[in-house]
Amino acid sequence: MGLLSEVTRGLVRGADRTAAWTSKRGPRTFYKSRGAHPLGYLTSNRKFKLVPEKVPRLVVPDLSGFKLKPYVSYRAPAGSEQPLTARALFQQTVASKIEKDVKAGTFSLQQLEKYGFEPTQEGKLFQLFPKNFVR
Repeated sequence: MGLLSEVTRGLVRGADRTAAWTSKRGPRTFYKSRGAHPLGYLTSNRKFKLVPEKVPRLVVPDLSGFKLKPYVSYRAPAGSEQPLTARALFQQTVASKIEKDVKAGTFSLQQLEKYGFEPTQEGKLFQLFPKNFVR
């Protein structure tokens, strides 16, 4: 555009709104690349030092010979399988073992560890709340 139209636009709309949005105008955490953060830092002599822990690593499985497509169409019918509940998970994994031991007469409440139950939550990364913990 011409100089006259730019001056007119600046006077009508305000000079601040016509300037380009740069990192000088935004907060100090603003980067023009859509919020991406740097993968390292600048040293005192203005050299960029890459931090390997900040570099994203993509783990992609080998899908050669895989028959399914990598997406699901929006026109696909809804699934008929019911969502998995705690009761259904218990029935699928542990209930048959407990039932077999009860019939054989070897079931004991002191040996619940062999079915996957844990007596305490100490040392666990995700601990259950005491009110939700099965005792």
